[in-house]
Amino acid sequence: MTELTSIVDAIRTIEQSRSQIALIHRDERLVGTLTDGDVRRALLGGIGLDAPVGQIMNTDPITAPVGISNEASIALMRRHSIHQLPIVDGMGAVVDVKLIDDLVLPSHSDHWVVLMAGGFGTRLKPLTDEIPKPLIRVGDKPILETVLTGFIKAGFGKFFISVNYKAEMIRDYFGDGSAWGVEIDYLRETERLGTAGALSLMPQRPTRPFFVMNGDLLTTVNFEQMLKYHGEHQAFSTVCVREHTVTVPFGVVEFDDHRLLAIREKPTHKYFINAGVYLLDPDALDFVAPNEAVDMPTLIERALAKGKTSVVFPLREYWIDVGRLDDLQRASDEFQRVFG
Repeated sequence: MTELTSIVDAIRTIEQSRSQIALIHRDERLVGTLTDGDVRRALLGGIGLDAPVGQIMNTDPITAPVGISNEASIALMRRHSIHQLPIVDGMGAVVDVKLIDDLVLPSHSDHWVVLMAGGFGTRLKPLTDEIPKPLIRVGDKPILETVLTGFIKAGFGKFFISVNYKAEMIRDYFGDGSAWGVEIDYLRETERLGTAGALSLMPQRPTRPFFVMNGDLLTTVNFEQMLKYHGEHQAFSTVCVREHTVTVPFGVVEFDDHRLLAIREKPTHKYFINAGVYLLDPDALDFVAPNEAVDMPTLIERALAKGKTSVVFPLREYWIDVGRLDDLQRASDEFQRVFG
């Protein structure tokens, strides 16, 4: 592709390519690269997806010459915290792309997943009078099953589900996870512990960064890319965020003391909001006391106060919080198109 290719077209190339990288050429020479991380950083910077890739591409990519050994390639990628290495000839043309995942044996240590499913679902009454919110069907399966299978497809195998309201119905449906070929354990809350308190109930400490996700979210977020992003930034915690716009339905008056400066008619403000998907260092458990009722933002603020690094991972994928009846209807309408 060229520097004039739109970012949205580059995203399609990245998603369809096994190498997960877009190569930008000029006169058959490599002049830049684009990865998923570059796109997400652009979103945080307010750059639209219709902009040309030339605005956000890495104009000084790490490359290697033809003939480099696999060992040297691994060392180079690890030194620069990259996962793809373009191999270029003497004219600067790409002849191959080496992938660190192809050259390094995968780790046998799993990244665990904690799914928070203990809420009462009061905003979805009367549906939740008889069934817990995670078991409400959207499309052809319960919400929590769609969440679970999303992680399973990405290669995760060990899950903890926090339960409280109608806990036995959730346990009866998912069991020990063997029906899905995974391992499921349960964190039983005897009282409401918030979105982070159930972490204190984990029977053992994870050895690698682990995911925490609200069990009422439907999303196609790329968990593998989130893991890479977390590692590249050497983060203690990574928080998924998504763009949210708010339009003020009135003319907003700007003034200084009594002097009117301007009237902005129905302005739109953009914010990044918490999307309810987190990736945490195992030591995050140190910031939750046993059986303490605490929400995830508070846990992260405690870690920040201790100098821990937290980063944001902007979502560009599908996301919906199935928290209200109108959200449930929209999720049902969109389910087949997104997850079918």
